[in-house]
Amino acid sequence: MIASFRLTTAQPERLAQFHQELGFTVGQPEAIGDAEMALLGLTGGGARVPLRLGEQRVDLDSFDVRGRPYPMESTAADLCFQHFALVTDDVAAAWKHVVAIGGRPISTDGPVQLPPTTGVAAAIKFRDPEGHPLELLQFPPQGAAGPCPGTGLLRIDHSAISVSDIVASCRFYESLGLSVRGRTLNQGPTQAALDGLPGVEVDVMPMLPHRDTPHVELLGYRNPRGRSAGQVDANDIAATRIVWEADRDQLLRDCDGHLQLLEREVGAP
Repeated sequence: MIASFRLTTAQPERLAQFHQELGFTVGQPEAIGDAEMALLGLTGGGARVPLRLGEQRVDLDSFDVRGRPYPMESTAADLCFQHFALVTDDVAAAWKHVVAIGGRPISTDGPVQLPPTTGVAAAIKFRDPEGHPLELLQFPPQGAAGPCPGTGLLRIDHSAISVSDIVASCRFYESLGLSVRGRTLNQGPTQAALDGLPGVEVDVMPMLPHRDTPHVELLGYRNPRGRSAGQVDANDIAATRIVWEADRDQLLRDCDGHLQLLEREVGAP
């Protein structure tokens, strides 16, 4: 299953402060071990700042040898795009806070009200100060037992990844233990506003783990077609990594080069 997410940063203190103000708890920096550095194909040293949102974890990784900055001209359709979506109970208030701490919109005209068929009430895509894309999601209320509005971020729902061939990518993520939960074609003014792009047509394929952890959503853009950023190395800012619980340590790339890190559970043989 998905254990955590890792972002590459050239400004760990600034990015840690941004996520702390978002609602994450920031832990103490720790060195990245030599074995993992070798697995990532990097020389020199590295440091990791752990972040937590409840039981979920995101790591901020920085390296002595820096890679490329995030390609700022890229769009939500381009193949370097990968975000994780943050659930909030008040997307309007959360977005106002994100703007105040330095987030920059991808979506146009603020939070987008989504059709009931999507299962999401409202959403907005944005970038952190280094360009990593993120999303805020608000789900419809679940009755009196739901959280009171204004409690802030609740959890990470999923990581969405733009892919060039949704069928081939589906096979890859099935090999990691995920299973398909339907497929929709999202288009029209609402999706265009969410992606900040005209004439959007995108296939969305949710892929779920066997246990209740964040899932993966594959985004196959029919229009506009996604552009490749070439090979992304682990020290490039766009090198977001999903970390998977596994029986071995291994670095994989999906069909479009997105990095997947398999990690043996601590204490496993």
